[in-house]
Amino acid sequence: MIQIHIHISLTHCIMFLLKAWRLAAFGTYGYLNFTKAGFIEHSKNFKAEDMKVRLDGKNCIVTGANTGIGFATAQDLASRGASVYLLCRSKERGEVALSKIQTETGNQNVYLEICDLSSLSEIKSVSAKFASKGTPLHVLVNNAGILENNRITASEGFELNFAVNVLGTYAMTELMLPLLEKAAPDARVITVSSGGMYTSPLTKDLQISEEKIDGVMQYARNKRVQVALTEYWAEKYKDKNIGFYTMHPGWAETPGVAKSLPSFSEKLSGKLRTWEEGADTIIWLALQPKEKLVSGGFYFDRAAAPKHLPFAATAGSHSIIDSIVENLRSLSGNPS
Repeated sequence: MIQIHIHISLTHCIMFLLKAWRLAAFGTYGYLNFTKAGFIEHSKNFKAEDMKVRLDGKNCIVTGANTGIGFATAQDLASRGASVYLLCRSKERGEVALSKIQTETGNQNVYLEICDLSSLSEIKSVSAKFASKGTPLHVLVNNAGILENNRITASEGFELNFAVNVLGTYAMTELMLPLLEKAAPDARVITVSSGGMYTSPLTKDLQISEEKIDGVMQYARNKRVQVALTEYWAEKYKDKNIGFYTMHPGWAETPGVAKSLPSFSEKLSGKLRTWEEGADTIIWLALQPKEKLVSGGFYFDRAAAPKHLPFAATAGSHSIIDSIVENLRSLSGNPS
């Protein structure tokens, strides 16, 4: 019994040390690549002509568009002549964002739709509103996200992080497919993931079974699901001529980061990316010819990026995505 106990304790110790090492390695990797300094270094390889594209006549939806990366994305798309729909939870903050974008871009074809992405009923309602118009959707940007450090139950009974980051993203994308098909072969879905997903394998425990919640770990899990989901969509809908992409914006100085990770935000003050730098690859993905991109791919700073880091113990975990999708389909009431 003593030998067994020692063996188990040693195993746990080794697992703890490996996890600590992986997190430390990720922190170093992130500091070198995900900060403003990383963006400046990577931008030396950017091609100016990639961004010289107008979007007149194109229709775009950006979720979580009232501030941060979502706002910067919506503003840039509007500046290129696109009709842009801001999906925001707060009517007050959304109206401020709407007015600012219209004024600064001169584009009056910018609209506000109120939708709480933690609520399936609201997602279905706003999707039905778009469907009734029948307008082709060229670009869907799944940007809305949350990192909540406390266990909070959303209005429909789901854990809040999961409700917004996973279930909301899944439902919004699936329900918008008919409008995306109308815009094919020009249609694309761009989901804003995070480098945080590098620290987590895919797991079926999507709403966290433990009572105490680790917001950072849950966020990493959610973002891993988004990457695996995008692979799933790319394969399932490959005949629909819709491109599916995920991207990592880097570490940007946004209100969400300041609220959810205050010590991180303070420690890296002045070293984090601007909203526009965080949105840069979203815009790049929206503008590039689809032949230049790989549907199902993960992108960072205008280039394809690995979905797994060496020794991170995440490779192979995507094999369970089919069962996760079945769960999401059941929870969302989506028949497809």
